[in-house]
Amino acid sequence: MYVCSCFGITEKQVKEHAEAGACTPRHIASATKAGTDCGSCVRRIQGLLGRGACPRRELLEQGGATTALAADPQLAKVA
Repeated sequence: MYVCSCFGITEKQVKEHAEAGACTPRHIASATKAGTDCGSCVRRIQGLLGRGACPRRELLEQGGATTALAADPQLAKVA
């Protein structure tokens, strides 16, 4: 099922990016552009991501931003 009809992004794609470490709609937007046009999919993306732990966010809060961002260059654009 499509989450973002503007860019043709599916639930499966969002879940794959989440498994790879994207844990916010902004991370998903950086990787796929989903949520950057009309924005109607952002809440659906939030729902798919849930409120689980975000290891990258935890690293950023602990001052490990360099480590977190080095792990995924796509996320470096977001921070």
